Amino acid sequence: MANNPVSDVTPAPLQKRSLKKGAGLLLSLSVISTVVFLLLALWVNWPKQRVEPEPLSPSLRTMVDHIPDKSDALIYIGLKDIRESTLWQKIIPDSLKKAPLFEPKGALNTILKAANVNPSADVDTLLLSFKRHGYKEQSFLGIASGSFTKKLSPSMLRNISTSSETLGNRQCYGFDSTLWLCPISPNRMVLSNNKKMLTAFLMPTSSFFKRDSLSAAMIDKAVYKSHLWFALPSAAWTASALQSLTSSNDGVKSLGNLNRIQHLAFSVRFKDGIEGNSEWVYNTNQAAYFASTFLWGAVKLSGLTGTKTTEETKDLLDRIKIQQNLNSVIINTELPLELFQMAQKKP
Repeated sequence: MANNPVSDVTPAPLQKRSLKKGAGLLLSLSVISTVVFLLLALWVNWPKQRVEPEPLSPSLRTMVDHIPDKSDALIYIGLKDIRESTLWQKIIPDSLKKAPLFEPKGALNTILKAANVNPSADVDTLLLSFKRHGYKEQSFLGIASGSFTKKLSPSMLRNISTSSETLGNRQCYGFDSTLWLCPISPNRMVLSNNKKMLTAFLMPTSSFFKRDSLSAAMIDKAVYKSHLWFALPSAAWTASALQSLTSSNDGVKSLGNLNRIQHLAFSVRFKDGIEGNSEWVYNTNQAAYFASTFLWGAVKLSGLTGTKTTEETKDLLDRIKIQQNLNSVIINTELPLELFQMAQKKP
């Protein structure tokens, strides 16, 4: 029986799968997408280093600790420290220095005018707490210190008030049931539109920092504590504040998921220029990440060469730093004194 001849044909070598086409390309894209997704997830959920916040002064901490109930908004202005800053003394024009800090209405406006009190010049510190009751009613409590107390002497308050009561061992004066004033030291006075709120402040039964942990957390997120800061633990207050800031710009309203911010902290320090910090708190880390991405992109696009943005504005935009940190968007800026001096010199 004849043997079959051995074939001289050499089998073709196995071809390696290319990663640049076909199934190999799909595999490469899948691996890269998975790696990018994992890195992104790690970044979104990775806590970043944050600026160490300044502590409250002992005096201010005591005032905050006496605030009754829970607060929807806390605002502090250290006017004396602001007036002593280089920015205030060298840059702020005299017309603004003498302008009223705010224009109150009703009984408070009448009292300030009668006593010739200018809050911008006569008030050293002002701490305000707001609390909403129901849909429309809103109570406030303010603690102010400064030389204005000499103009509002007990004898004057007694003469112009409509009622007088002792609350928490302090003599307090009422004005048409819309305002209560109560001196608590030679240079400090408490004012409120709610008698119950005032009484609770004068006779505290518990610590505000333990009672209102959310407000305490937002206060801690305010980096600068001596000049100007506010903490908005209430989502309703946060929405109202942002709506007011963006009311003239419809394009900004939807930018950065502004309508989804739950809590907000903001603080400014006036020294040789301005240092500002703001933290926007969202429900999730992902929401904060997308908001920070949109904001960062908007700032960078506005500062690109060739846009209609002025060079001064571009310089300001370059100084804005935006960072996502867990469920927060943190915005920092530093504006040196030279920036304001250059603006002053321009016609």
